[in-house]
Amino acid sequence: MSDQDNNWERGVLEKLALSSLQEQRRARHWGIFFKTMILGFMFLVLFILMGWVGKSDVTLGTGKHTALVDLQGVISSNGVASADNIIASLQDAFKDKNTAGVILRINSPGGSPVQAGQINDEIYRLRAQYPKIPLYVVVDDLCASGGYYVAVAADKIFVDKASLIGSIGVLMDGFGFTGTMEKLGVQRRLIIAGVNKGFLDPYSPLNPSQKLYAQKMVDEIHQQFIAAVRKGRGKRLKETPDTFSGLVWDGQRGVEMGLADGYGTVDSVARNVIKAKDIVDYTVRENLADRLAKRFGMGVMSALGFSAQTGLTLR
Repeated sequence: MSDQDNNWERGVLEKLALSSLQEQRRARHWGIFFKTMILGFMFLVLFILMGWVGKSDVTLGTGKHTALVDLQGVISSNGVASADNIIASLQDAFKDKNTAGVILRINSPGGSPVQAGQINDEIYRLRAQYPKIPLYVVVDDLCASGGYYVAVAADKIFVDKASLIGSIGVLMDGFGFTGTMEKLGVQRRLIIAGVNKGFLDPYSPLNPSQKLYAQKMVDEIHQQFIAAVRKGRGKRLKETPDTFSGLVWDGQRGVEMGLADGYGTVDSVARNVIKAKDIVDYTVRENLADRLAKRFGMGVMSALGFSAQTGLTLR
């Protein structure tokens, strides 16, 4: 075989090999492209399912409807039942031109007096701004303390006979470890600038003057709570020596005492009171990104040494 034939065969083989390599590269590129597309689609589905896309579960109504807002769990600035979330939900509900009435469904043991007070104030503001749209509270299992602080701003409060309602009181809780530290031989070394900077420090003996100051502060907030209840319930409230003692009552007793107005569920109030049986949920739902951000923020604050020694709550 001549050199010319050998060169021709070699050229053909080289072209075939090069073509094969190019085809393999194209196949890899397309494979990477399709895998990326599939992965992106899976992430998109995951984000939607976990709440990353969208902040609320509002379904747009085509006509007159009852707007629903849920207040579930402890009322706190870094929780689902924060003033920011509840207020945003209520504002969306009231400003919809098809809203015939608003139901605030509460199932809460209470929480921050500041957060509860902000929601209470906003309800009065919205009722004044939209006088033709009533707001009713429907109680699930529990509407106590801070939850009831919010509820009293409503036009009416509806409960189940077995719902728990009331607990009009204020609590400041903490712990003292001085006895345990003595048994373990642990000595507290606290250096402060300002005589009361170590206010109610759990690792130091209880200071009588600081205890007295804390009691006065709790009493003042309790009076603010009482004033809010009297303002909201007005002449419907049948006061007894136990009304503002911090006790909780079932729904039946709550109606008798004027803490609530009657019995009802979300469906029955929408159907029979508001006269708009179609219900649209305006509750702002915290997505995973929000929850992770808040937890990260709290973790950073804790790592930097910013922590509460006592907790002041309406519960």
